[in-house]
Amino acid sequence: MAYDRYVAICIPLHYMLIMNHRTYLILAAFCCNLGVFNAMMYALLISHLSFSSSREINHFFCHMKSILQLSRSNTTSIGVLITVDGVLLGFFPFILILVSYIYIISTILNIHSKSGRHKAFSSCSSHLTVVLLFCLTSLSLNMKPETKFSQEQDKFLSMLYIVVAPILNPLVYSLRNKDVLQAIKRQISRASKIW
Repeated sequence: MAYDRYVAICIPLHYMLIMNHRTYLILAAFCCNLGVFNAMMYALLISHLSFSSSREINHFFCHMKSILQLSRSNTTSIGVLITVDGVLLGFFPFILILVSYIYIISTILNIHSKSGRHKAFSSCSSHLTVVLLFCLTSLSLNMKPETKFSQEQDKFLSMLYIVVAPILNPLVYSLRNKDVLQAIKRQISRASKIW
């Protein structure tokens, strides 16, 4: 989506040429295949571990670090893989998204009309908000160093990552819709009359 916004705002005359059906299919297939490969890699590595008799995970879901704590096997290689994975599939794309938004913002600031700048900012701000919320919680969950309070911090960050971000996602995108904003204003004015 960041690439789509970059092409639409920074090189709009080439948008239809660059962002065609084939490009969308390639981007979607690449992301899906990468996700499947990544999940299969972890499933294969974990299937070779031996675990203690306790099957209780001190977490809300089967988070990788929590599963590794139950293992009696040496999990150093998987821990290193989690860090490398976090850099390659988390931090690096996050940096690319931020760089694309730096180019987008510099292009937007060169737009002369106020309405043009507002339209461009509004189309990008919701995506950037969701990306920041999702990526920062995910990266901090998987890339932070271990401490004695790590389990509790992991639970809190997991709640942000798996509950708060998905709840805020539709809210952030729907606030761009004028009909939704008008409905919210009507509800607020009705509520204020009741009070």
